[in-house]
Amino acid sequence: MSPRLVRMRRLLDNATASSCMADVVTPAVRSRMMAGIRGKNTKPELVIRKGLHLQGFRYRLHRRNLPGRPDLVFQKHRAVIFVNGCFWHGHDCPLFKWPTSRPDFWREKIGQNKVRDARNHGKLSELGWRQLTVWECALKGRNRHPAEDVISRCAGWLLTAERDGEVAGNEEGISLGLF
Repeated sequence: MSPRLVRMRRLLDNATASSCMADVVTPAVRSRMMAGIRGKNTKPELVIRKGLHLQGFRYRLHRRNLPGRPDLVFQKHRAVIFVNGCFWHGHDCPLFKWPTSRPDFWREKIGQNKVRDARNHGKLSELGWRQLTVWECALKGRNRHPAEDVISRCAGWLLTAERDGEVAGNEEGISLGLF
């Protein structure tokens, strides 16, 4: 087969493969975009950290010796706070939408994230840690709440004996639910 035919066949194969994709950017651009998504030190996490620090709470960040590497660890209160992104953790809210490209991949990935979250939650409970999950939708989106309200809810939870809870955005106000 001539080199020209080989190149044409490759082009045809690539065109067929890429026509199945719903992506509008090149793979290199998509890779750069995905690499820019941070797993820690996100804006919602920084808002919570700054607010709690201003209220006098002291904490450790991302302790590797705890299951799930919690975002904030309050040793004095034997409590941890996770600041979760609604998409990556499959939160049932308006910020979460299943991607239309590669749906099987995303269902498996987000499903595994949820299973890992539940496993880490169980391990932390066994170790005696109280846990609060602050969802991204509490601080972002159409159902968001003022950051001061979310921070005061977190501070209030830290000072109580409540075992587990979550702070999420909704129309009725700040929701604090037990797991």
